Parts: sequence; C-alpha cells; structure tokens
Amino acid sequence: MNRSILSASSMLLAAALACGTPLPGASTQTPSQPTKAATPKPTARFLPQRLQQRALLYYSEVWGVDSLQVKYTEAGEMVRFSYRVVDPEKAKALNDKKIEPSLEDPQAGVKLTVPKLEYVGKFRQSSEPEAGKSYWMGFSNVGRRVRPGHRVDVVIGHFRAHGLLVN
Repeated sequence: MNRSILSASSMLLAAALACGTPLPGASTQTPSQPTKAATPKPTARFLPQRLQQRALLYYSEVWGVDSLQVKYTEAGEMVRFSYRVVDPEKAKALNDKKIEPSLEDPQAGVKLTVPKLEYVGKFRQSSEPEAGKSYWMGFSNVGRRVRPGHRVDVVIGHFRAHGLLVN
C-alpha cells in the first residue's frame, strides 16, 4: 500500500510540474526570478537643506553676495568659505583687510581664524570685489575639530552667515 501511495504522489508531482501549476504550499518563483529579499529597495537619499530661499535673498539684497559655501579640504586642516559677489558696493565689507573674519562651530565649540602665512600673508582674498566673481578665504582647522556635516557661522565684521553646512 505504501508503494501505491508513493507512486501516485510522484505521478501527481510530475504532472503538476509539467503543467506549471503550483502545488499547495510550494513557492511560485522560478530560479530565474529574484527574491524580494535579494532585491534592495531604492532608498531616498538624504539631501540636507542648504539655505532657505529667504536667507539667500537676504544675503543677496543686504550684503551683495550669494552662493555661500563652506567646504572641508581633503586634508582637513583647512575649511574654505566661498561666496559670489552680486553687488560689489554692498560686498566691500566682506573683502575689507582690516576686518578679521572667523568661523564659529557651536557643535565643536571652536572659533577658527584666517591664518597669516609668512611669505603669502592672510589666507584670504581682499581685493576690490567685482560683480560675478567668486571669492574665498581659508580658516585654519588645526585638530580637525570642524567636520563635514557640521553647521557653522561665518562672521566678518557685521556680516554673519548662520547655519552654513560644511561639505
């Protein structure tokens, strides 16, 4: 009797496989189909908010600059602040040689300054600003306390850019 049940079940299995109908409790996926666990879901990439539109408008209208960026250098010993001049008359305060700029990082608890190199001078551009040109200054990051992802403030005299993201 056991042989007849075994024989009948094997014939049923062969017939089901030939027809392509799934057996109860059997997986319906063929080996060529990827499983759901093997296919990773696309994840939404986190894009941090740079600056709000009204902040960009404020810097452009009041200070004559836009495209404010703070970048972490490859070695990490310098942090570079750059901006583009829209109105040279309003942007003069940012290029004034007499004003000492600083970069403040509340998260790291540090205040960085622009270093003065012996043969080069201050590590910043201080020429007469021209519309459409980009200018930069480098802040000494000894100890690499300021890191990518931190929010920093750049202070140049009365100019203060809040919450710039270090890239």
